[in-house]
Amino acid sequence: MHGPPFPLSGGDLGPGSLHPEDMQVQPLKGAPPRELGKAGIMASDCEPALNQAEGRNPTLERYLGALREAKNDSEQFAALLLVTKAVKAGDIDAKTRRRIFDAVGFTFPNRLLTSKEAPDGCPDHVLRALGVALLACFCSDPELATHPQVLNKIPILSTFLTARGDPDDAARRSMIDDTYQCLTAVAGTPRGPRHLIAGGTVSALCQAYLGHGYGFDQALALLVGLLAAAETQCWKEAEPDLLAVLRGLSEDFQKAEDASKFELCQLLPLFLPPTTVPPECLRDLQAGLARILGSKLSSWQRNPALKLAARLAHACGSDWIPAGNSGSKFLALLVNLACVEVRLALEETGTEVKEDVVTACYALMELGIQECTRCEQSLLKEPQKVQLVSIMKEAIGAVIHYLLQVGPEKQKEPFVFASVRILGAWLAEETSSLRKEVCQLLPFLVRYAKTLYEEAEEANDLSQQVANLAISPTTPGPAWPGDALRLLLPGWCHLTVEDGPREILIKEGAPSLLCKYFLQQWELTSPGHDTSVLPDSVEIGLQTCCHIFLNLVVTAPGLIKRDACFTSLMNTLMTSLPALVQQQGRLLLAANVATLGLLMARLLSTSPALQGTPASRGFFAAAILFLSQSHVARATPGSEQAVLALSPDYEGIWADLQELWFLGMQAFTGCVPLLPWLAPAALRSRWPQELLQLLGSVSPNSVKPEMVAAYQGVLVELARANRLCREAMRLQAGEETASHYRMAALEQCLSEP
Repeated sequence: MHGPPFPLSGGDLGPGSLHPEDMQVQPLKGAPPRELGKAGIMASDCEPALNQAEGRNPTLERYLGALREAKNDSEQFAALLLVTKAVKAGDIDAKTRRRIFDAVGFTFPNRLLTSKEAPDGCPDHVLRALGVALLACFCSDPELATHPQVLNKIPILSTFLTARGDPDDAARRSMIDDTYQCLTAVAGTPRGPRHLIAGGTVSALCQAYLGHGYGFDQALALLVGLLAAAETQCWKEAEPDLLAVLRGLSEDFQKAEDASKFELCQLLPLFLPPTTVPPECLRDLQAGLARILGSKLSSWQRNPALKLAARLAHACGSDWIPAGNSGSKFLALLVNLACVEVRLALEETGTEVKEDVVTACYALMELGIQECTRCEQSLLKEPQKVQLVSIMKEAIGAVIHYLLQVGPEKQKEPFVFASVRILGAWLAEETSSLRKEVCQLLPFLVRYAKTLYEEAEEANDLSQQVANLAISPTTPGPAWPGDALRLLLPGWCHLTVEDGPREILIKEGAPSLLCKYFLQQWELTSPGHDTSVLPDSVEIGLQTCCHIFLNLVVTAPGLIKRDACFTSLMNTLMTSLPALVQQQGRLLLAANVATLGLLMARLLSTSPALQGTPASRGFFAAAILFLSQSHVARATPGSEQAVLALSPDYEGIWADLQELWFLGMQAFTGCVPLLPWLAPAALRSRWPQELLQLLGSVSPNSVKPEMVAAYQGVLVELARANRLCREAMRLQAGEETASHYRMAALEQCLSEP
């Protein structure tokens, strides 16, 4: 910055050279004339007006010339005042404003902004007020609003919002108005929000709002704009201040008895943090919503409340709703209102759908589904659950009715995606009701899922658009999947058990689509990809796909044998399992892959890929590892004999794992006679020997009958398939162990030559 700060000595603007009466100026645009020393130049005075039809104002031209030729600060300041007098209401336009900037530049406003002393007789902030007014005038030009000389003033301007002073001082108020106009102009540029956040504006705005001084409403409006444009960055830079604002807004919301509570409903969703919402805020928000939604309201009053409730449901589940009778009634009311809104919107053909409101209602219905299916610590009582399921069933019927009307031209609309999502959430828990309607819709769902799968990038964008309809994407809570197929997997898993729906899914090509989807998702977990950053939903989706394939293996074995996609799937399972069983924390997925592969191997046993190839040998070795490591001998105090117990890795997830383990043991048993090379391979792994050793080291009373049956099945088939296996078992006291455990089939097999 050039030149010393004010006041200057010599012939420059110095003490006594400027008096308040010298500072009468004509505003730059129509408005009552203001005194610069009292009201300043408003940025709003500098908005574009009608251009002059022809020519230029000669007086203005003369004063602009004087401004350009000014040799010192006094002359420049005087010329600037003359310019403002020459520019009458309606005269200024974008070109004139730009010519004023060309004459003034940034140097003079810079010095005004940093001046700490004013001439005698002037308030100490008068020069800064003029500097801000000039910047505000310049910022009305979008090009100048992004100028580095404007952007580097953001920290200075932000300090003006919280500076102390006489609240009734007109000049100070004028400077605050101009400051907000500068910051608002910058915020309106593409990269403006980022510059404001980096310059500390968010914290300054929060403090200005909480101080409730002059312009605090402008602070809130600008905060809303910044949060809408760059929510994550705002919270990262100023979380404590934004939480303080949230506390204030929540308290106001809880206490409000007038129409302001409806306005707060619209503001509050923007102030919910991407981290945990403070408990005191949740209490206030729930109390305020309970009062609003418990009253008779028009749609414009009710809809913002439903959207706020949806944001809270997405962020906190049901944790924001108090336990007890009042909480259960409130939750039932929420879900009931949401279902009514969905039916009103979707059952009437031709009615304009308020998609943001209905999407919010979908989120509340999801909350209802979760609570109705929760067995422990549910907020709802059983009669309430029964009633809500009936109400939600009717709303889901309306969703199906709507989706049946959707043509190809609408399939990529966000609201269709949101409607498929809520249907998927319902089908994940309930497929027995509305079965006829669901079967009627299945062809559409398969085509829809296929369309979005083939255009994956657009599907991800749709998910973002759905979130923006009513739910902030940065709000904590379950992620919205970026593809329709993942939404439908749980429901399809249930439907593949039933003959009718399964036949429709097969006819529409769902199995082939699922194979392609599984292989594509599997690539995300393969070596070379950072699995630590993958959402849990990817692995859950893979497991659910495995469950669907398991259903098809059992109920439609002919499909597995004839459809080439399952051969590709089998190859992927064989090459992937050896590495998967070695990875910590992925045992459940390994169990799914191993069991599915073993069951498919029985059906595809004649495939060249299963005839002792390296891939097939590696797969079965990994499957044996999974099956053999589930149980260990564990010593017990006061007993001479150990007991059979789950190994530590299996113990915590055995409830989810045991069905797969038993099914895997059964499938392995079935593979032994079909693959002649398998029994010798199992013998080389020492599994039969170690299994007999384990059984011989524990108390037979500690081994449950179903475990005895599973172990005997494997040992018998290995013994029957290979003489060397029989000899190895005999050497491991197999006959004695079989007698202790009453394994008659094994005992007889080992007694034979």
